[in-house]
Amino acid sequence: MRIFISTGEVSGDLQGSLLIAALQRQAVAVGLTLEIVALGGEKMAKAGAKILGNTSGIGSMGLIESLPYVIPTLRVQRQAITYLKENPPDLVVLIDYMGPNLGIGTYMKENLPDVPVAYYIAPQEWVWSMSFQNTNRIVGFTDKLLAIFPEEARYYQQNGANVCWVGHPLIDRMANAPSREIAREKLGIKDAEMTIALLPASRHQELKYLLPVIFQAAQNIQSKLPNVHFWIPLSLETFRNTITAAIKDYGVKATVVLGQQREVFAAADFAITKSGTVNLELALLNVPQVVVYRLNPLTAWIARHILKGSIPFASPVNLVVMREIVPEFLQEKATAENITQATMELLLNSEKRQKTLTGYQEMRYSLGELGVCDRTAKEILAMKK
Repeated sequence: MRIFISTGEVSGDLQGSLLIAALQRQAVAVGLTLEIVALGGEKMAKAGAKILGNTSGIGSMGLIESLPYVIPTLRVQRQAITYLKENPPDLVVLIDYMGPNLGIGTYMKENLPDVPVAYYIAPQEWVWSMSFQNTNRIVGFTDKLLAIFPEEARYYQQNGANVCWVGHPLIDRMANAPSREIAREKLGIKDAEMTIALLPASRHQELKYLLPVIFQAAQNIQSKLPNVHFWIPLSLETFRNTITAAIKDYGVKATVVLGQQREVFAAADFAITKSGTVNLELALLNVPQVVVYRLNPLTAWIARHILKGSIPFASPVNLVVMREIVPEFLQEKATAENITQATMELLLNSEKRQKTLTGYQEMRYSLGELGVCDRTAKEILAMKK
């Protein structure tokens, strides 16, 4: 059975790899042999996919920010469509990655209508949609939409999609995370040392807009808490030089690691992080956090004044329950002073810390039961005509 999977960015590569592992498990159970070709990254390749184009570094958030990626995105989309035309698969699975996946899904509907299309982790139209145009396109070419959030399932179902709510795949991934004690021992963290994870970037644009403000806050915190040590798990090796230079410039005591993200999360007392999937990973390990995000000021201005857009929350932790569990500082509010103050409060005020942990518990119930990836894989394999 031949499956084509399309995703992009660091988080898409992670989710794709978890799904591929589950597809392989479920295929063995029903006596199928799989051939998986994909747009993705190294994690998906390691899980057994033949990578047609590496898209883990292609990704942006915002209008101005996306301009450098227009040509690489169109190129990879064309590459995928050429491949599909010459090698029609038995199934297509789209994971997030809205721009290219809208094009690929539309092509499938118009040219290969007999090949079923599953959309797993659909674009967050339910959060920030400004028109129903994209929603209608997604619903139009998707045979089965596998939703990870309850609100996502409701939104797409109301708009005519065939929806199955499977739960969030991080439930599976974080179930195997090490304990705090084991993680700290593995990383060589002393008992008396306060550990703060810094997660400034999984996209190139975030190095520019988030790294300075997060490092300035880290410098402030270090001056107040001499026993603090910062840990920075790299999402892409290409970020290492920029981050190492920032550590030196700001004079913070920090360790940079690659490939030990879960250990760092499990060991951390706190995290200062960009908004994204990592927020959920931290929440599932009961690590209090402050979430920060900034876009190009022009993008923010266009979104507010011309597109009249507004989002209830940026962090998935808050979006799951549609209320603030973790503090978010977006755009102008993303200042070193605000981050420092919120961090100190959550570190030193046990009542505030406990309120966050209680919120995490509530959020956890909305993410579904263990076995998400295997449930999703079964649903996908059952689609073969």
